[in-house]
Amino acid sequence: MGATQRSRRWLVPVTAVAVVAGVGALGPVVADASPDLPGITAQDLLAKVQTAKVDGLTGTVTSSTDLGLPAIPGLGGDSAKFTDLLTGKHTARVAFAGPDKARISVIDNMAERTITTDGKTAWVYDSSRREATKLALPARPAEPEVAPDKQTYDPQAVAKQFLAAIDPSTKVEVSGTEKVAGRDAYKLRLVPKTDKTTVGSVTLAVDSKTWIPLQVTVMPRTGKDPAVQLGFSAVSFGVPAASTFSFTPPKGVKVTEEKVPATRHTEPKGLPKSGKPDASKPDASKPDAIKPSADKPTTIGEGWDTVLVLRGAKLPADSGPAGQLLANARTVSGSWGSGKILTTKMVSALITDDGRVFVGLVTPDTLQSAATKAPR
Repeated sequence: MGATQRSRRWLVPVTAVAVVAGVGALGPVVADASPDLPGITAQDLLAKVQTAKVDGLTGTVTSSTDLGLPAIPGLGGDSAKFTDLLTGKHTARVAFAGPDKARISVIDNMAERTITTDGKTAWVYDSSRREATKLALPARPAEPEVAPDKQTYDPQAVAKQFLAAIDPSTKVEVSGTEKVAGRDAYKLRLVPKTDKTTVGSVTLAVDSKTWIPLQVTVMPRTGKDPAVQLGFSAVSFGVPAASTFSFTPPKGVKVTEEKVPATRHTEPKGLPKSGKPDASKPDASKPDAIKPSADKPTTIGEGWDTVLVLRGAKLPADSGPAGQLLANARTVSGSWGSGKILTTKMVSALITDDGRVFVGLVTPDTLQSAATKAPR
């Protein structure tokens, strides 16, 4: 297996975590009665999804997230907001046109966060803080990295990350039909064959006319309720007007102007990025923060079994909320050393005493196995 293929596949579990960290909805996507559609094989449907393309669309994306995270007493401020993103319901208005034009407006608690780019200029606006950042983008044909939320709020982009994991360890089947956002759709179901992952299945609701994924549902290996459901509650396929991607800050909003360099460091897709609280970049002034490593994240394993590894982490103070969470976590040890295991029905994390962090959509035993293979 080539390095390029492996690098694509490790993004799947990590992107799923990022999706969980960034999505939200007013409520779960509602599916109507199953429509009567012509039969199609899983192979043909998969081929159509992987080559589907539209010039543009507008719509409302909704999601519901339940990872089974425990409550952390005393959590407040930005930390509480981040936790809400991991365990809640939110909604976003979206518009996409080509690879370089996107607008995402996330509505939460009567506040709005907007990220928009027309390919030349990008804006990041937070109504709760009354702040906006204007970024001048370099001339480049590729999609601007300042709009990473497209990876979070575009069901097609999210679906492609899961599709990249398809290999002999994945069973692919057409499991029926349904209506999503008023459109007839086939259900393409991906089932990991490995027992090392916490993912039970991923189902894509695929539009029967455009072949664009309208909804992504992630089921845990145990339990009957979705861990993540992301999809359109309304969608229209057509190229939005150019004015859709322009932005005028409201009166009284503080505006900061920046210029994005033509060459810049690129984080792996699927990690939390700017525009919302970033768990990988905590406030160094807060004793509760886990300090990130200066080293780039690495991975162990492939496909569904992939484990993300970070080094140089500093464990939080015992007195803080995160410290309380770790204090209640199970202590484990092995040839790799000792540390704490944090688990939910979807995400597992091993934080070692020597400052390494192993995380993935895998079982705790898989994390410890990965730790034995990782260099100190």
